[in-house]
Amino acid sequence: MLFSLNYSPEMAALIRSGDIEVDRIKCPEWPDMIAEASTVGQVYVHFKLMAGQGLLARELLDSVARFRQETATPYVNTHIGPSSALYPLPSDRSGAKDAVRRSFDQLSEQFGPDAVIAENVPYPARSDNDKSLISIDPEFISEVIEESGVGLLLDIGHARRVAEHWGIDPRIYMSRLPVHRLREIHITGLGYSPEGMRVDHMPMRDEDWDLLGWALDNVQSGNWAEPWSVSCEYGGVGEPFRWRSRADVIAHDAPRMLAMVRAAQPAVTPQTKPTGEA
Repeated sequence: MLFSLNYSPEMAALIRSGDIEVDRIKCPEWPDMIAEASTVGQVYVHFKLMAGQGLLARELLDSVARFRQETATPYVNTHIGPSSALYPLPSDRSGAKDAVRRSFDQLSEQFGPDAVIAENVPYPARSDNDKSLISIDPEFISEVIEESGVGLLLDIGHARRVAEHWGIDPRIYMSRLPVHRLREIHITGLGYSPEGMRVDHMPMRDEDWDLLGWALDNVQSGNWAEPWSVSCEYGGVGEPFRWRSRADVIAHDAPRMLAMVRAAQPAVTPQTKPTGEA
């Protein structure tokens, strides 16, 4: 189980100065960023794929395969997000499931089901009009993952935002997900954007640290499968991260997360992970 961190110029400077240490650097599929991040550490790619909104073009699949091979990224991730335009109602569950399954099956045919992971999405979010509310139902998530044989990418911040909307404890929500198929964890703090919108990718607060500790306790005890990486999503580049990529936050949070991940290593030997080859 490794510790990874979003690439940002601030994190790169802290690595160069020796103030922080990471096992992997998380990047989107942007060649220039990958090249820049590779100068300070080993990169893996997090893809912006969406399951349930149509099949991918051959060119995009080939691009994913190329990025994966070049960076030895162990998993191809997608996000569970059937279209709200096509599946707006709870009664559309069967159609939404079929759409997500088709997306999973396409990736599995290309990379193998053991190399595909699916991420839970947040609610509410700016792109709510693009994703059906069915996509945040933990039973729906469990069904499509179990039936397809892919793994779970658990985004704790996303789960917490859904739980807040539903008025339940996020631990209850996460426990209803297929955590026995866990392959990767994302963690970040929650807060508010300059426009007053509830968002993740923020500095960690006490409740965020508590949830991370709870999740790692479940991994260490064997209640959950061991993820290959616990990845912090604070920091980045461009306008979306201009106000949430502070060097002092990274310098404070990254060493604490690394220590927590190292301390939570399960006693049992983890299963063999897939290689980065397509």
